[in-house]
Amino acid sequence: MAGRLDPETVNAAKAGDVEAINAVLTCSRQDLRRYAEYHCEVNDVEDAVQETLFTVSRRMGDLRQVESMTSWLFRIVKRECNRMRRGWRLLTNQEITPAIEPIVTPEPLELRADISRVMATLPPHYREILLMRDVDGLTLNEIGEQLEMELAAVKSRVHRARSLMRERLSQGAMDGG
Repeated sequence: MAGRLDPETVNAAKAGDVEAINAVLTCSRQDLRRYAEYHCEVNDVEDAVQETLFTVSRRMGDLRQVESMTSWLFRIVKRECNRMRRGWRLLTNQEITPAIEPIVTPEPLELRADISRVMATLPPHYREILLMRDVDGLTLNEIGEQLEMELAAVKSRVHRARSLMRERLSQGAMDGG
């Protein structure tokens, strides 16, 4: 994939050249699709590829080395496949485990509504880090890179955000929802 693109085109895309970005996306699409077919559910392949291409178009400047472009693209599509798989499990009621032990066990649909409601009340920096970690599935190091934070600060913020979520979820259970 990256071998078919000359480094000058990739560097131009990194610099924001729209034509170069389009060339990278066009050249990468088929390889990303083949890779997604291996890692995604059949119905999610095209969505994963589209999301990946969208992410790449926005984040092309984040690519550090032209030589690592192929692995960077494949990591993005694999992460997207994993995100979709996790979303599917939540929708089919598999692997839903609440962060706390509620007094009355809510139905899964109610739990999802409670989690969404509590997430909306979190300060933006806590909401963002929980979404990156628990929804997007980013590693702590990846979050640190994206937010330009030290690993210890990322760990601390994730811990505080989860603690706040547990606290607010338990308050909601005690208040009767």
